[in-house]
Amino acid sequence: MSLLTLESSALAELAAKVREEYAGLKAKGLKLDLTRGKPSKAQLDLSNALLLLPGEGNYTDAEGADLRNYGNLRGVKKLRELWGELINIDPELLLAGDSSSLNIMFDLISWSYTFGTNDSPRPWSEEETVKWICPIPGYDRHFAITELFGFELVTVPMEDDGPDVEAIAKLAQDPQVKGMWLIPMFSNPTGVLISEEKTRRLAEMDTAAPDFRIVWDNAYAVHTLTEEFPEVLPVLDIAKQGGHPNRFWAMSSSSKVTFAGSGVSFFGSSAENLDWYLEHAGIRGIGPNKINQFAHAEFFGSADGVRELMRRHAELLAPKFAAARRILDERLGEYGVAEWTDPAGGYFISMDVVDGTATRVWELAKDAGIVLTKAGAAYPHGRDENDRNIRLAVSLPPQEEIEEAIDGVATCVLLAAIEKAEG
Repeated sequence: MSLLTLESSALAELAAKVREEYAGLKAKGLKLDLTRGKPSKAQLDLSNALLLLPGEGNYTDAEGADLRNYGNLRGVKKLRELWGELINIDPELLLAGDSSSLNIMFDLISWSYTFGTNDSPRPWSEEETVKWICPIPGYDRHFAITELFGFELVTVPMEDDGPDVEAIAKLAQDPQVKGMWLIPMFSNPTGVLISEEKTRRLAEMDTAAPDFRIVWDNAYAVHTLTEEFPEVLPVLDIAKQGGHPNRFWAMSSSSKVTFAGSGVSFFGSSAENLDWYLEHAGIRGIGPNKINQFAHAEFFGSADGVRELMRRHAELLAPKFAAARRILDERLGEYGVAEWTDPAGGYFISMDVVDGTATRVWELAKDAGIVLTKAGAAYPHGRDENDRNIRLAVSLPPQEEIEEAIDGVATCVLLAAIEKAEG
């Protein structure tokens, strides 16, 4: 059955029922927030022991360097080795930074724009136009960086096994196309994992721009919602095998593993790319917070230590995702007014509602005290031409609030669809 094909009498009966439900929802005076993928307090508490590390007098790394002092732009070796094992990158090609990989991504774009990359014939600011590929739906903070620098953002659809690589290969024949954003594992917001086949195609394809870069933001590589950890593809090896060793700028972070505001970021790439990065980073600063890095290495102990911690995260997160999916199915499944993802990891559920109603759903939810990420946020410039996509972030609130919020969202989806059907 589809709500949009109901006979007028049946539609009127359903409309009266849903409007009554919505009035009751507003009367509750809710203050619920599903806007961002933040860890909950219970998740943050899993890493409280980190606050006691590295411990009194424990400030020297394996090479004998005093971590309290300046220097070591590459970061603490012990942590780079541990994290390199997790994300399948040679630790010699991996840098450990401060708390935000987003900061590194901003620097990479900024420095390419100002100075050009190590493969650039000129700074990107001297190009007539810089174009950037954005898989959609995608991550709003990625898009915001390239929007800030005035890039022309061109979109490709995100498919079940990664972005449309044929579309990407065609776009890359334009020399003004300088790169693309990509979250390869449990992507934001769809939860998609890119296939090895598509990864190799991205590594091998010819591009008109010699300095074409793919920001491989592997933010959710270990963020499973199950007991299983999917294989992390050795993207730098694949790039080298594909004949374009400088193509990928690989990112990772412990921000949602330990403390979101004070984790450790990681940047992996070819030796040539890292030399270019460090040349500029060495002027911007004199080294990252190595005490925090060393404390993380002590806290994790090993790559398996990280995996065990992530299983405990999953124990807290998985019931919230399961409840959200159950409620959406119970409330919306029979009406054909929405589709939603069923991710095995990551932080989000991506929901598509009836075309032309996502903004109305957002408005109805807001008026009922349920704040959602603004409709269209998963698209460049916040413009979803179909006005259908809504990103649900279910990690932060307690379980009971998640269930109440998702039930309320379902009411709003139904009401918006009814309003459209009524014309």
